[in-house]
Amino acid sequence: MTAVFALATSLLWGLADFGGGLLTRRLHALTVVVVSQALAALVLGAIVVTTGGWREAGPQLWFAVAAGVVGPAAMLCFYRALALGPMGVVSPLASLGTVVVPLGIGILAGERPGLIQVAGMIVAVIGILLAGGPRLDGASVARQTIALTLISALGFGAVMSLIAEASTTVTGLFLALFVQRVCNVAVGGAALYATVRRGTPALPEGGFAALRGSLPALAFIGIADVAANGTYALAAQSGPVTVAAVLASLYPVVTTLAALGVLKERMRAVQTAGASLALVGTVLLASRG
Repeated sequence: MTAVFALATSLLWGLADFGGGLLTRRLHALTVVVVSQALAALVLGAIVVTTGGWREAGPQLWFAVAAGVVGPAAMLCFYRALALGPMGVVSPLASLGTVVVPLGIGILAGERPGLIQVAGMIVAVIGILLAGGPRLDGASVARQTIALTLISALGFGAVMSLIAEASTTVTGLFLALFVQRVCNVAVGGAALYATVRRGTPALPEGGFAALRGSLPALAFIGIADVAANGTYALAAQSGPVTVAAVLASLYPVVTTLAALGVLKERMRAVQTAGASLALVGTVLLASRG
């Protein structure tokens, strides 16, 4: 069951990433973040009430608050990168942070990476360098896209580490995720308000009517992300965490396949090689040995 739950996590995260990147091409990135996270918070609130998760409230929830502050910035950078560049490059690079940051924290705490993880670091760095598509006869992936992707990767890794500190049980996890989403909405909403005050419209052409048409997709993004957190928790509880982490880290494959199938997105050979190496490096980093 560990493999089933972990692969379900990859599917849900991959589709949520694809949906978020697609919507950001016609909606303001902050609007996508705030609305999708608000809908996710409603679902999580219902789960917390149903499971009695509020009983596990304690000082550890400050980690969830911190994750809620970091999360919107990471999602904003990620969605902007998906809208600006090839999803098949952006998604694998962004996935690096989910294992690199926790691994880095472990190293600072005295842990030492194994040979497989060291190999993963080297492969991942080579993948990052190649994913930009360097060539002499034309433009590569924009530096802004790569920079936004790497910033989002660090943010996602920080969020995962903070959420891990905020809960020790499944019901506690849902409470921590609820608190995180509420903070996501508060921080993202404040940033969106500031953006609107500067003259940038929060709604697409057509106003609320146009936004209503996107609500099902926005709801899917938020709920799929919540469901992925749940299936990952189940995967980690039902078997080796290593297996769960490795299989769950394959979600960029889903995003890439969706971009290929729906958007007919094509990448140059060097970009494909770089994105593939980044994904392989992620899997190696998530391994133990």
